[in-house]
Amino acid sequence: MKIVAVEVHLVEVPPATPGFVWRTGLPGSEPAHTGGVLRIRTDDGVDGVAYSRRGAILTDLVDRRLREELVGADPFAREYLWHRIWELDRVEEFPLYTFGLVDEALWDIAGKVAGQPVHRLLGTFRDSIPAYASTTTFGSVAEYLDVADQCLELGYPAIKLHAWGDARRDAELCTALRAHVGDRVDLMYDGSAGFDLPDAIYLGHALADACYRWYEEPMREFSITAYQWLAERVRVPLLVAETSDGSHFNAADFVRSGCATYVRVSTMLKGGVTGAMRIAHLAESFGLRAEVHGMGAAHRQLCMAIPNTTYYESLVSTNPVVREPCVDASGLVHAPTAPGIGRPDEVPALPWER
Repeated sequence: MKIVAVEVHLVEVPPATPGFVWRTGLPGSEPAHTGGVLRIRTDDGVDGVAYSRRGAILTDLVDRRLREELVGADPFAREYLWHRIWELDRVEEFPLYTFGLVDEALWDIAGKVAGQPVHRLLGTFRDSIPAYASTTTFGSVAEYLDVADQCLELGYPAIKLHAWGDARRDAELCTALRAHVGDRVDLMYDGSAGFDLPDAIYLGHALADACYRWYEEPMREFSITAYQWLAERVRVPLLVAETSDGSHFNAADFVRSGCATYVRVSTMLKGGVTGAMRIAHLAESFGLRAEVHGMGAAHRQLCMAIPNTTYYESLVSTNPVVREPCVDASGLVHAPTAPGIGRPDEVPALPWER
């Protein structure tokens, strides 16, 4: 089998309604935009696909760098092609959100050829996993408590907050939410890189006192030393290496520093399925957990294959709360059964299927 074509199909995506933010001053939902579906075609008629919200950037990268590298290659040589993408990155500096697209599409091909979902090819660990409700930013403590009540009524067993990015105000919210839901509900907090070290320490003390499971990305992930100092000063476990460059290389330095209790894995920011699994195995070797970042078909595959992960992340961006379709009334996400990765959630119909 050989790759015979590499295409980008542009799709017009309407804005999210209603819109949302991750914290004060940080955009969240996408405006109307042109996305891109990467389609890798083979001479056996099997296609692999992956989706990016940045269609124009993806088109440019395919036209200038990726098509020439991939056409004629063996689509099962994922490891070799993954390393080739790293070679090209030396001169191209691929955006994080495009780095894993080729790998994801190649895993999609492998699953379709085998007639199996990708988690079966990776080695299935579980057939279901609980989902946590990952909030966007709401207006007040009272609204957050209302949203939390709705999430629990819908079956979510755990809640992660994206709040305002104000250390004192966020600390008050986190404390109030713990008092409101009691000790048996798992709570997590995501800072969306909103703080410097002093404010991150202040908020970290409040999260530790309220027994939060993890404290995620309070600072930009440029300085591992800053994260090491934060870990030395607070008791709440840190979840790190979400947006840092370098996939497993950089994650290894976070682990080596001693600041990590949890590390992030994803297909979109960590080099596709291949990169995500490298980081998951790295974390497991040190007794750490590898938490899958974000929603979508590829991440449901990872959740079923990675033994040292805790939850599937399910976005809650509206009030009233609408439960993600893949989450059942008991708060569980079940293992995909269709061959390959699965349809990109963001694209209602792939262009060649219309």
